[in-house]
Amino acid sequence: MSLMTVAEVAEFLGVQDLRVQRLERESLLISKDKDSEGNPLFDRQDVEKYKELAERLGGI
Repeated sequence: MSLMTVAEVAEFLGVQDLRVQRLERESLLISKDKDSEGNPLFDRQDVEKYKELAERLGGI
């Protein structure tokens, strides 16, 4: 399992960090762990699946 930070996910999805945090808060992206500062960390495969689904539904 490869974990991604909020900034890495935002760059991968092409959105702002705040959008990623909102997706996590709304349980649309589920964090797998927290870093030392309490920020969420996401599984790369989950992020890739989310991006694929969002694109099929019309965009992120």
